[in-house]
Amino acid sequence: MIQCINFPISTYSIAPYGSWNRLNELIRDLGLDGIEGISDPGSLDPEFPAAMLAGYHMVFYPDWLDFYRQNIPQLLRKFGSMEMVERFYRGTEPEDLMRQFRDDLSLAVSMKTPYVVFHVSDISIEEGYTYRWLHTDREVLDGAIEFINELLRGVEPDFDFLVENQWWPGFTFTDPEKTEYLLSGIDYPRVGIMLDTGHLMNTNTRIRTQSEGIDYILKMIRMHGELKRSIKGMHFHQSISGGYVRKNTGKIPADMPSDYFEAFSVNYPHIQKIDRHHPWTDPNCVRILDEVCPAYLTHELSSGPHRSQLTAVKRQLNAIRRGQDST
Repeated sequence: MIQCINFPISTYSIAPYGSWNRLNELIRDLGLDGIEGISDPGSLDPEFPAAMLAGYHMVFYPDWLDFYRQNIPQLLRKFGSMEMVERFYRGTEPEDLMRQFRDDLSLAVSMKTPYVVFHVSDISIEEGYTYRWLHTDREVLDGAIEFINELLRGVEPDFDFLVENQWWPGFTFTDPEKTEYLLSGIDYPRVGIMLDTGHLMNTNTRIRTQSEGIDYILKMIRMHGELKRSIKGMHFHQSISGGYVRKNTGKIPADMPSDYFEAFSVNYPHIQKIDRHHPWTDPNCVRILDEVCPAYLTHELSSGPHRSQLTAVKRQLNAIRRGQDST
């Protein structure tokens, strides 16, 4: 099993560590194999050593389907003007979006990544507060299948292409028929799933403890039967946020800025409070790994004012080891 941490391939992200070699030493000391990189085109570090890349997370736009389908009335309603649309998407046509993904995929391929991760969801700022969806799962799945097949057309199958679940409309890993629909619709021989355990927990706001989260994740995996063989990787973390969701969703805040980029900035910490990316500390989390035996395991954990990312990784690795020792 290849184990890594999530980490941007950027000059600003590596600065606190001094160098990629130093970060690599710290990662190796933890027994990990590298990073699951994600690119920031505006700050891509040319000094990044490709040998550190254990996997690659593709660029993503949380709200993309209306742009891809060129639903101009919805775009104008959400963004206020086509000028704002162009600023956000760096273009005005679907091909402008596709070009960004193609460039991103080319970068990943050039670094010989073992896998790439692709989000299959669609969520606008307003939906993140109202929890009233503008698109159905099927609409998002159909759009994603179409987009992915065009993206991968003519691409050599030298890597695993892994679709990641969210708790927004699209791929949630809560319905085996929809999971099968997505996987069977992608025309690529090495398609699979990157199961995000925290995102899966976010689909059930009744979860109150890590133990309940573990049971729920195992229930969803077992409900998928043979489809669980398609789980090639895991983004491993836990997220218990049902109480926050119940108190802070249902309507758009009265003081939400009218400027799209200001609203986007305000929205980000709200999403972080839903999607916690906290380390597992219950050793029974190892049951999830034992159930799937993934080829790739990303410790996708967030840092905070009182917890660095690597400190969080250590806590999670300790929980896994305690779970293994007790079996």
